[in-house]
Amino acid sequence: MSCYRPETAVADAPAPAAALPAGAKPLDHNPWDLMQPRAPARPPKEARNGARVVANHVPPQGVYLPNNNVLTPFMRSPEYVQMSTAAAITLGIMPGKMYRCGCTRCLNLLLTYPEGCRANCAYCGLARHREAERDYADRNFIRVDWPAVPLAQAIDIVAKDGAKTPFHRMCISMITHPRSDVDTVAVLKAWTDRVDPSTVPVSILSNPTTMERDDVVRLRELGADIFTVALDAATPELFERTRGRGVQSPHSWSKYWEILHHARDVFGPQHFGAHIIVGMGETERDVLTLVQELVDLGGHSHMFCFFPEQGSLMDHLPATPRDQWRRVQLGRYLIDYGGVRVDQMRFDDEGRVSGFGLPSGELDDVIDRGVAFRTSGCPGKFADDVSACDRPYGDSPPSDIASYPFAPNRSDLKTIRKQLRIVPQRTAPVPPPEDVN
Repeated sequence: MSCYRPETAVADAPAPAAALPAGAKPLDHNPWDLMQPRAPARPPKEARNGARVVANHVPPQGVYLPNNNVLTPFMRSPEYVQMSTAAAITLGIMPGKMYRCGCTRCLNLLLTYPEGCRANCAYCGLARHREAERDYADRNFIRVDWPAVPLAQAIDIVAKDGAKTPFHRMCISMITHPRSDVDTVAVLKAWTDRVDPSTVPVSILSNPTTMERDDVVRLRELGADIFTVALDAATPELFERTRGRGVQSPHSWSKYWEILHHARDVFGPQHFGAHIIVGMGETERDVLTLVQELVDLGGHSHMFCFFPEQGSLMDHLPATPRDQWRRVQLGRYLIDYGGVRVDQMRFDDEGRVSGFGLPSGELDDVIDRGVAFRTSGCPGKFADDVSACDRPYGDSPPSDIASYPFAPNRSDLKTIRKQLRIVPQRTAPVPPPEDVN
């Protein structure tokens, strides 16, 4: 979930080149026709459902680092969970330093099984179609490896730190697996038995496909305070193409919205939200209309910039152009936190934002604060609009930052303005606030 410095150089793999005809000008948005995923190939029978790991049944021995040139151990939740590289560094179980910032303020715990995730989302490195290529615990996810750790070990470290823990929040990330619901309950109960949720609040990144309302209620009763649904796709058509029948995956738009509405009822206003990935073929109007719908329901949007994940069905496609991404970032922030409605904004014939619904001076103030361009997610302890889930470099290399895991400085804001193509109207720009980590 990060791009880290393991003591030498920062791993800074560039995005693949845009899939455009030779000599064509770079686009300022990713259009629908361009962003077609490859069709998934069916893995051979001997590779399905984690067959290699199940057959070898190698017992785990503490922390497992992906691609460690050993047979992948037989690890299952709730005894084992995976976590982002950034979280592992923060927890002290991996060495390394983060470029320009601390590691992360959110401890992401990802359920794990030898059979892996049974979904086949086109943009995801954990997708089922990779069974023949790589065992589940060795697959990359949002740009990096996810080490597997005994849950008890992770809890021991955080519980020992108490109020001094660097984590502002813990998030249990579900996957599509028959045991995902019951094991999420087990992980949550083990956590809240040792770690006070008032010290480290808990979010649930849900798997609606396997859930019912009672599951949502149970998680709230056990101490989770925020519940999120990864819609990812901004429209039903895009959802079907990237997460549903279009890629032989079990998810459905209607089921995701059913669970999102249950989350609204059970968790209450400002304690539920949805993830949205920008740049997979939707228009900017599509995304911001969805953001407005979530706000009207009482929830929040958590925004991700599309990055062509290695090994995914979309790894041949271009990352989201920065101008498209910055426009949507700014528009989303204004709707979520600035009191602007999508119907106050203007859009061109391609659905791109051409006006943000604010006078230029007020817009300058928002841009100069820089918060709109930081990673969006569940809140931490600094402010409602500063996310604990900072996902350092989870959607871009450090050389071309998409979501800033720290407060952008003056140089960063100059770059952002160039990407937005918005020239400040004031003569003396207000300096950005000091960073808080």
